[in-house]
Amino acid sequence: MKTRKLVIFGDSAFAEIAYECFTHDSEYEVVGFSVESAYLTKSELFGLPIVPFEQIEEHFAPGEIYFYAALVYSQLNRLRTRLYQSAKAKGYKPANYISSRAFVWHNVELGEHCFVFENNTLQPFVKIGNNVVLWSGNHIGHHSVVNENCFIASHVVISGFCNIGRNAFVGVNATLANNVTIGEDNWIGIGVTIVKDTEANQLFKGEQPEPVKISATRFFKVKE
Repeated sequence: MKTRKLVIFGDSAFAEIAYECFTHDSEYEVVGFSVESAYLTKSELFGLPIVPFEQIEEHFAPGEIYFYAALVYSQLNRLRTRLYQSAKAKGYKPANYISSRAFVWHNVELGEHCFVFENNTLQPFVKIGNNVVLWSGNHIGHHSVVNENCFIASHVVISGFCNIGRNAFVGVNATLANNVTIGEDNWIGIGVTIVKDTEANQLFKGEQPEPVKISATRFFKVKE
């Protein structure tokens, strides 16, 4: 049963995914979308209006409508954070989405304006700050903290007693050992393994290996 009305900020792929999740797996009814006027290129999505963020109050009443800013990790999460804060300042209420297919232990502390996709595991005593995205299939180990404005991509392993600093991005298949503290504004790339504390504002790139000289078909003796 739908008990709350929701506007989604954005009209990109994440906005489309958010629409699906909120529509089919939450108490929220999506009633429209909003985009800053400089980026407004179409008038509707899924048959619902897209209105300029600068004039959103003319279309959706503050205090009655919830919102979710469906933006990824652009500018180290600053864009999503700015719209989240701006919408709150206008009087709109931040919504959370927690997939019915996520495992969230009963004493997990979850902030506001968070998006938790399917197959996430949040173990006992985990703390998640405001404005955090946990994409699909992550493991957040016991007693770990993910601070505000972070984006955790898919199939990340965060072991126990870790602390992820504000605004951090952790890429697909990255692994963090136990008792690791990640500094704020860190970018941890695809498949990177972190085994010791990092300082603030560090970038760890996931490097793609160079192909070997022999071709794949020759190595596997494939006859054309």
